[in-house]
Amino acid sequence: MISKLKNFLNEVKIEAKKVNYPKKHEVIASTWVVIVTVVLISFFLGLIDFVLSRIVTAFIR
Repeated sequence: MISKLKNFLNEVKIEAKKVNYPKKHEVIASTWVVIVTVVLISFFLGLIDFVLSRIVTAFIR
């Protein structure tokens, strides 16, 4: 049991060394893309919500 655990942890260590992490500028660029996309979609959904609420309010009156 212990030898299997040691073997597993050794393999995890070997695989972790193979990981290719993104550069700092790539992470920052990707983060900005996510932020801009979220803001644009939020404005779009807010606009749709506003328009639909006005339409529903007009029908209710």
